[in-house]
Amino acid sequence: MPKTNPEFLLVETSPPLAARLRYRGGDKTASTYDLVEQMHYLYVDVVKARNLPVMDVSGSLDPYVEVKLGNYKGITKHLEKNQKPVWHQIFAFSKERLQSNLVEVTVKDKDIGKDDFVGRVTLDLSEVPHRVPPDNPLAPQWYRLEDKKGDKITKGEIMLAVWIGTQADESFAEAWHSDAHNISQKNLANTRSKVYISPKLYYLRVFVFEAQDLVPSDKGRSPDACVRIQLGNQLRVTGPSPVQTVNPVWNEEHMFVASEPFEDLIIVTVEDRIGPGKDEILGREFIPVRNVPQRHETTKLPDPRWFNLHKPSLAEAEGTEKNEKFSSKILIRCCLEAGYHVLDESTHFISDLQPSSKSLRKGSIGTLELGILSAKNLMPMKNEDGKLTDAYCVAKYGNKWIRTRTILDTLDPRWNEQYTWDVYDPCTVITIGVFDNCRINGSKAVAKDQGIGKVRIRLSTLETDRIYTHYYPLVVLTPSGLKKNGELHLVLRFTCTAWVNMVTIYGRPLLPKMHYVQPISIILIDRLRHQAMQIVAARLGRAEPPLRHEVVEYMLDVDCHMWSLRKSKANYLRIMELLSGVTAIFRWFNDICTWRNPVATVLIHALFLILVCYPQLILPTIFLCLFVIGIWNYRLRPRHPPHLDAELSQAINTDPFELDEEFDLSDELDEEFDMFPTSRPSDTVGMRYRRLRSVVGQVQTVVGDLASQGERAQAMLYWRDPRATSTFIIFSLIWAVFIYVTPFQVVAVLIGLYMLRHPWFRSKMPSVPVNFFKRLPSKSDMLI
Repeated sequence: MPKTNPEFLLVETSPPLAARLRYRGGDKTASTYDLVEQMHYLYVDVVKARNLPVMDVSGSLDPYVEVKLGNYKGITKHLEKNQKPVWHQIFAFSKERLQSNLVEVTVKDKDIGKDDFVGRVTLDLSEVPHRVPPDNPLAPQWYRLEDKKGDKITKGEIMLAVWIGTQADESFAEAWHSDAHNISQKNLANTRSKVYISPKLYYLRVFVFEAQDLVPSDKGRSPDACVRIQLGNQLRVTGPSPVQTVNPVWNEEHMFVASEPFEDLIIVTVEDRIGPGKDEILGREFIPVRNVPQRHETTKLPDPRWFNLHKPSLAEAEGTEKNEKFSSKILIRCCLEAGYHVLDESTHFISDLQPSSKSLRKGSIGTLELGILSAKNLMPMKNEDGKLTDAYCVAKYGNKWIRTRTILDTLDPRWNEQYTWDVYDPCTVITIGVFDNCRINGSKAVAKDQGIGKVRIRLSTLETDRIYTHYYPLVVLTPSGLKKNGELHLVLRFTCTAWVNMVTIYGRPLLPKMHYVQPISIILIDRLRHQAMQIVAARLGRAEPPLRHEVVEYMLDVDCHMWSLRKSKANYLRIMELLSGVTAIFRWFNDICTWRNPVATVLIHALFLILVCYPQLILPTIFLCLFVIGIWNYRLRPRHPPHLDAELSQAINTDPFELDEEFDLSDELDEEFDMFPTSRPSDTVGMRYRRLRSVVGQVQTVVGDLASQGERAQAMLYWRDPRATSTFIIFSLIWAVFIYVTPFQVVAVLIGLYMLRHPWFRSKMPSVPVNFFKRLPSKSDMLI
């Protein structure tokens, strides 16, 4: 295997973190932000003003405040006709970029043309106090406004709170930041850090039994009825009733994904298929999801209920439902399955395994702390106007999503933000993605936030209480190949708070009990997973600021189950790597049998004789060997957390399959990124089809060989070859008598010594048992 390109490997770092300095005699200040570097900010809280002088002839005042520090300037919203305005806006200036020793707070009057100067307050930074949480917020004070000459004016005061703090300050998330000085107030929210919670999801099970007294428009024909069930954007349709009658029977079950709060309606429509593309609605019923009973674990399903089917024309008229004397009926059973976990991401990198029901959930076993420090060498994602990249990070673990603030127009952003999650199962994965913000400064509404790269880390691979600090490569697979878009600097710490519970988790099922008692088919699970993703994306997209649909899909890997020749190669090589261990054992045994190392062979002979004489030592010896192997491999344990492996993913390797030269291997990635259905010309599709047939042909040959070996083993007793079967059963009878009259130790010694005999007593020709087995018939000659 070729060596991995160093640019795709992790790089361990040693940033000055409080969590480490505390143990080295450094900064011993207790802080909840001990996994990030401290960044100091000058905070200016503009609270309100009073008794402001009137500047216009009309006697009105439209005040706003301008906070200026060097070349950085922040502006509050202007309030029309208000001499006692209240703003409550906080401005944060990075101490690293302070360009002046004075901060100016100026009150101005919004006017047509040039704004009028009302008054200002000038503060010396050397007099600004420092604040360290958990101290209470600094009390704001009233300041008398001054004129341009620095003299106090007779009227006008402004209430301010000014202090120097860090990113641990509770005002940090909502503050206006100096690196966003050119962002309008309208788009400022799109740059702030937020925490999001995914909606609570349930599986909704709907069982349609039968209907009675359907009334078709044509009285002379029996209806060909089917039922259409809709929940939001999810639609299911039953098959037609086996018998066309006014009392049809279906007995079909369908599943949906529902989310809290249960505001949706289950729309049940019975239709009569009159002809191709022509359906007549026979009746409809609306069932609120909030009225559907929940089922916990394996309790009895709720009883089915009869529902009235209302004509659409009658349902539109007010009060007709109460006055309707006759209606068709349908028998339905609905229940919300609270004992399942609704999958919204692939099980290969799942981050949550808890059931929907809160009463069935177990307690947490620890905490996961993530520090997002910085990124470096990002690729410029914006080409217009000479801009670089407006980067922000998104992390997802369980139902909690976090989004860092957006650092504008830089290729080396520094966030230094820390977040914490409760951990309920160590066999889960956290996903961190980096994106370019395309929704600022009046960007087009159709613009999508571009994914720069992502990192996935499995918690079970982390040592407890160890602090991991690494640069992770941000790689993205494109139609032109693997592309590195930069590096992300992360700090991780997994802390266990319940050791006994964590150890016992390894003996529990991965998913809740209901997944094994009443399993859902893989095909249905995959379809429901896609619908759950759409619900989560839609809900997070309605937050403020929204977590965009494309961001959620990128984090959840919506298309991870799509066909890819590259992934097929990667899985093939994974299997070959596993089998290489088995082949290594056979090679070692062959070396022992052929006396390549006489000393090892003699020792194996001695061990074999001891185990034959004392068979009670066999199992202890096996487990002792496993223990020794595990201790020996401890020195080879991984020193770094796992990451997206470019070599394992076959994103940079050459083709391991011996395909014909006519196949262009560079076309594989273009095929992976092709749309569905394809948008490529027919000759390209034909070439890909031929390539696929060649690969599948090799797989088909291997599978056929495995089937042939199994059929030969069956043929020994099933008389497909009468002479071979009779020979085998007579030989089995002779061996049964021989083993019965001969002590077991003697038989084991004879067989073992024969297997370990010296090469002088070996022949290069295959042995008699191998020749006999290969001559047995298989069913390959019966294939057409």
